[in-house]
Amino acid sequence: MNTFKTYEQLVKENEDLREQLEEAAETIDAIRTGQVDAIVVKGPNEEHQLYTLKTADQNYRVFIEKMNEGAVTLNEQGLIVYCNTMFASVVGLPLSKIIGLHFELLIPADCLETYRNIFKRGWSEDCKTEISILNGTTRVPCQLSVTTLLLDEGSALSVIITDLTFQKEIQHLLKQNNRKLEIINAELETSNHDLQQFASVASHDLQEPLRKILIFSTLLRDKHKHEFSTESATYLDKIIASSERMRSMIVDILGYSRLSTNVSPFTLTNLREVVNEVIEDYEILIKEKKATILVQNLPEIEANRGQMKQVFQNLISNSIKFSKPNNAPVITITGGGPDHNQPSPESTPQTPTCCITISDNGIGFNDQYRDKIFSLFERLNTKDKYEGSGIGLAITKKIIDKHNGTIRATSQEGQGSQFMITLPLRQKSA
Repeated sequence: MNTFKTYEQLVKENEDLREQLEEAAETIDAIRTGQVDAIVVKGPNEEHQLYTLKTADQNYRVFIEKMNEGAVTLNEQGLIVYCNTMFASVVGLPLSKIIGLHFELLIPADCLETYRNIFKRGWSEDCKTEISILNGTTRVPCQLSVTTLLLDEGSALSVIITDLTFQKEIQHLLKQNNRKLEIINAELETSNHDLQQFASVASHDLQEPLRKILIFSTLLRDKHKHEFSTESATYLDKIIASSERMRSMIVDILGYSRLSTNVSPFTLTNLREVVNEVIEDYEILIKEKKATILVQNLPEIEANRGQMKQVFQNLISNSIKFSKPNNAPVITITGGGPDHNQPSPESTPQTPTCCITISDNGIGFNDQYRDKIFSLFERLNTKDKYEGSGIGLAITKKIIDKHNGTIRATSQEGQGSQFMITLPLRQKSA
């Protein structure tokens, strides 16, 4: 005989079921978040049984639930008896569908052997491995950290799952960038080889015909000068002067290019001795210009002696060249010990630096060009009035850069110039 329930009875039963579900959900949430340490359950014979959660310490459960890694507990059959919210997010499943699931079902076929191996080892030792876990059809790269837990019910396997997706993406980007760098380095090596070839051509093929132009032009001028008109003699002088400038430029370009490949070791160098050698080399020019060079304390540093001599040659010759027409050049060179206030990239308490200043009373230049003067072929004066290739200061800066130092200039038109060089007293070991 069928018993039909009234509408009111059905509504009442539905409300009772909803309340039971809400109560169950609240209980489960309280257990997961550590709000309770025991629960009382009514048995089939109306008897109440107390279940204590001894293995679920409150702080531990809260920590596991809030951690950024997935956490899973497996029994001896490999079934999931516990997991936290983060693991549910990794595999893209609700908690209700994960509990009781065999962990192997979340592993791609090609990773099963690796998983089974670590599952077996995990009961006797702590171990880790990288493996993929399935989120639907998507593979998520993860690291599994496995250890044994002793619970009231017996031994269980604790698995911490770290999502490696971000790290793998970074590794992929790094590999791409490394490949790009390898290509760029190969191109640079090719370019450097081409530059070396050019330097070789400039050294031999260009200088030889230029040398002949100078020799024969000079012979023509000296032996047949009475046969030329004034205008022709002027043209010949211009040919000789231009050829000499070109030769000077080729030599300077070669010097600049060789700095890129120069690997000469640094040695302990007395800068005062280097400056004295330069002054001796320029003895005739200094007398002609009636120049005065004052040299004060200069330190002993680790440097390439030949390159440092070139630095002082360029700066002293510049000061003499750009002197005022009616004033005898006065050049002052000073230097001292550690100066950590200078803008040297290597200046640290462990790597003291020295500051060397070269000042003159020459024509100076507009201070807005203080950076441009170190550029290749940069000239602030006409080549007709002042000789030179415009490469000297570029070479000077490159040498200072190779010595892990800095160089800067300050000046005012008509007020002379000042060059400040900062160098480490000792070079760092490679």
